[in-house]
Amino acid sequence: MALAIGDPAPAFTLPDQEGKPVDLASFKGKRVVIYFYPKDDTPGCTKEACNFRDRWSTLRDHDIVVIGISKDGAASHGKFIAKYNLPFILLTDAEPCPVASAYESYGLKKFMGREYMGMMRHTFVVDPEGKIERVYLKVKAETMADDILADLGLA
Repeated sequence: MALAIGDPAPAFTLPDQEGKPVDLASFKGKRVVIYFYPKDDTPGCTKEACNFRDRWSTLRDHDIVVIGISKDGAASHGKFIAKYNLPFILLTDAEPCPVASAYESYGLKKFMGREYMGMMRHTFVVDPEGKIERVYLKVKAETMADDILADLGLA
């Protein structure tokens, strides 16, 4: 059953790029963008992260928290943040990816005739009360932040 607008956002606590636990509940009262992405420092994931970075001042001005989630570990996240000067949180959802699974963003993927389990590029906007406000299952990596701001009337 797919997460729908108005559903409570699945709760989670995951380690950030420094290994410190980050709890979704700690952002209650703020709008939170949670974006799931396959891998640090790959072409599509870099475009998406840099779009969030480039729109950071607008997101911050509207008190929006951005959280990126992948299977990569803290060291990889730290390098990715440093290389591209990313100003937001990256969290590690290690195999079997329970948080991505709760958000229906981890599952069977196909690439060049091969099937494997992997992280899907999905984005969710959680409202200040902790409910799903927007769901993006067909993400354009290079414009995701722009699309969210436009859809929320904040562009």
